[in-house]
Amino acid sequence: MRLINTSTLTLEMFFGEAVPDYAILSHRWNDVEVSFQDLQNGEGEQMAAYSKIQRCCAQAQLDGWQYAWIDSCCIDKTSSAELSEAINSMYSWYKESQVCYAYLADIRRGETLQDDLRGSNWFTRGWTLQELLAPSSVVFFDTNWNDVGTKGSLVDIISEITGIGDFVNFEGACVAQKMSWMAKRETTRVEDGAYCLLGLFNVNMPPLYGEGEKSFMRLQLEILKTSDDESIFAW
Repeated sequence: MRLINTSTLTLEMFFGEAVPDYAILSHRWNDVEVSFQDLQNGEGEQMAAYSKIQRCCAQAQLDGWQYAWIDSCCIDKTSSAELSEAINSMYSWYKESQVCYAYLADIRRGETLQDDLRGSNWFTRGWTLQELLAPSSVVFFDTNWNDVGTKGSLVDIISEITGIGDFVNFEGACVAQKMSWMAKRETTRVEDGAYCLLGLFNVNMPPLYGEGEKSFMRLQLEILKTSDDESIFAW
């Protein structure tokens, strides 16, 4: 697992039990994000999206965490093997984090916060579903990195937006219920609509970009291998 040192903003690799405690970022990607290569060759510091890395690491330092994980730059996406490992491990990485910082660039702290949350694109993206559910601690930040609340303090409005009634025992929900949470969410790549659900259903499968809708068929087959929940046929 590759992490960012929040003091030096450089990447370090860890394996197995040597992985230290870390904060993790959840965010909606912009058109251009700082990649692994950008961070390694020094070009990332000149990019507008670099400020997101700086602010995330600054918050982690403030909270006492020496390391952070950010999907845009901690995965070498030019390596198909590394990308596959990351997609299959991402749920557990979020679950094992000390805290998840959910950065909502399209909201501002203030009297209209609840309406802003209802209209935030963060709640419409496929990957952010597991990023909301898996971590035990989620802190939400607005466009200026102001703390606007936690998954616990905002539970009523988040439940209203997502249709998820129980954020503690959600893993026990039936297949159809979990699928319904994804129904109104979108992903840039069709296949990611299936891949982003792997951890939620506790299954693994290699990503095959280009397979299109077949990814959902493969996901259903993997679920059926480990579950006798017939609600999958109602979805």
